[in-house]
Amino acid sequence: MEATYFFDPACPFTWRTSRWLVGVAPQRDVTLRWRAFSLSILNGDDVPEQYKPMMAASARALRLVEALRADHRDEAIGTFYTELGNRTFEAGVPLSDEIVVAAAEAAGVADPKTVLDDESWDSSVRESHELAFASAGPDIGSPVLLVDGARRGVHGPIIDEVPAREEALALWDAVVPLARSDTFFELKRGRS
Repeated sequence: MEATYFFDPACPFTWRTSRWLVGVAPQRDVTLRWRAFSLSILNGDDVPEQYKPMMAASARALRLVEALRADHRDEAIGTFYTELGNRTFEAGVPLSDEIVVAAAEAAGVADPKTVLDDESWDSSVRESHELAFASAGPDIGSPVLLVDGARRGVHGPIIDEVPAREEALALWDAVVPLARSDTFFELKRGRS
């Protein structure tokens, strides 16, 4: 089975969900595909000033995600995102251009600045974002999960912390049939 995970690397909820997904994938024989979802595109200019540098760094990172995807390097995208998350969310440090470059280099990307600075990849980021949004929207954000056999993607699941193995697998086993259902559209509870 394949699962495509559309993500914005600036989102902490998206990070936690990705760690759940990475843990579940080998247990359920899932091949992960990684795609861009841009909170900058979603929110437009409606971003508080203190988050603008982080969103700019995220936009550059998403260029690399789509460049690697175009080169069929999903494993490299997964490694890059892991490096980003470990250097930001796990370290308690906001995403920055320097972290994006360091994560790309740690993931084995040669000369990452060439892609990170290449605005021609922005159209691929927008195309990926629009695909995810059309798949699961409206009223969604990052992440979007699209599984084999589903006609539509789902926003989430949004989790507060990465669950232990048994709960992680149970969550996967619940999400897949919901994602594949043509009649299902939302399951939600308030955040504590």
